[in-house]
Amino acid sequence: MNIFFIIFKKELIDTLRDRRTIIAMIIIPLALFPVILGIWTTIQKSMVKKAKAKTLQVAVISNDSETQKLIEIIIQNEKFKLIENVPEDSVRSFVQNDSLDGAFVFSKTFDKRVENLRAGRIKFYFKSSEGDNIEKDRMKDLVDKFEDSLLSARFEKLDLDKTVSTAVKLVEVDITSKKERIGKAIGAFLPYIFVIFCFMGSMYPAIDLAAGEKERGTIETLLTAPVSRFVILLGKFGVVVLTGIGSALVSLVGLYLVVLQVGEIPPEIIDVISGIFEIKSIVLLLSLLLPLTMFFAGVLLSLSMFAKTFKEAQSIITPFNFVIILPVLIGLIPGVTLDPKTALIPILNVSLATKEIVAGTIDFWLLIEVYASLAVLAGLSLFLSSRIFLRETVIFRG
Repeated sequence: MNIFFIIFKKELIDTLRDRRTIIAMIIIPLALFPVILGIWTTIQKSMVKKAKAKTLQVAVISNDSETQKLIEIIIQNEKFKLIENVPEDSVRSFVQNDSLDGAFVFSKTFDKRVENLRAGRIKFYFKSSEGDNIEKDRMKDLVDKFEDSLLSARFEKLDLDKTVSTAVKLVEVDITSKKERIGKAIGAFLPYIFVIFCFMGSMYPAIDLAAGEKERGTIETLLTAPVSRFVILLGKFGVVVLTGIGSALVSLVGLYLVVLQVGEIPPEIIDVISGIFEIKSIVLLLSLLLPLTMFFAGVLLSLSMFAKTFKEAQSIITPFNFVIILPVLIGLIPGVTLDPKTALIPILNVSLATKEIVAGTIDFWLLIEVYASLAVLAGLSLFLSSRIFLRETVIFRG
């Protein structure tokens, strides 16, 4: 064990001397969360403020008398501008080229249908946008007020109380807690970051400790040490795992700094993110990331040993970034949940389990299944790398 720690310490010191490892392991994870969330919050707030403050240009196409009520509502609202004399056959093109934000085209029978206590038809032209559709909702509010005025007139004419039109009052009771709802939304994003950092934090040390040593010619000196090759491999393996986990931990610190420094994040999201820093959540997250990082370490060391140089190892390993990203992206798809089948799929199971942990809804037995699956993979990757490290045709390939 003492020899293992001596080798581990030597490999760790060598690794920490590498500038690329420090950048990938500490600088990027620490800075990424504050930068991403800071930019995202600022842009979103700016976009919402702009959409609410914008004076919307709308047109009303109709000759019916009832139309005047809607026109009055528009004129009385200073954040709307009524555009007159818009030809009906040009409405679509006006909205398409942003000459209008929206247009209401009344049917020719609107007055008659309303007079006969039936629903009049209005076509609402608008351009939808990604996100909240704030401008569309603002214009739709105009029609809601217009409809409300028509209904009031209709009930007054019939001498009826307006409430008689409500036969059923649906009271929605969502048993999903706010933490679960927001946690699953955020939890879908966090695994992507943690898994990527575990991989990135492991990648450069794995390349440097295998292909890098071969390129520098120091691997031969190390192999002459009076110690078994498996112990040497364990030393390298331990350093790669440590840097991978360290990178994920640093990203957690970056996330914590976001909570402390960025004051414009909605309080519900802050509550959920704060929940991640509870001891139980951190322990569960690390217990998932540890076997996953061991799996990465075994695979990365195996691939790196085949390469003759640092550059060749980078070329071999870089495409695996996409292999890592794919299962994480699948975990982002709505409806994909942790179940007995997905709990067996590497990386995807970590992504889904992390989502459940953040939301506070993790199933104990599914979590055990994820642990078992990851432990088997970690063991297999270590076994694979040990078999490759014993083959001199691979180690001294050049």
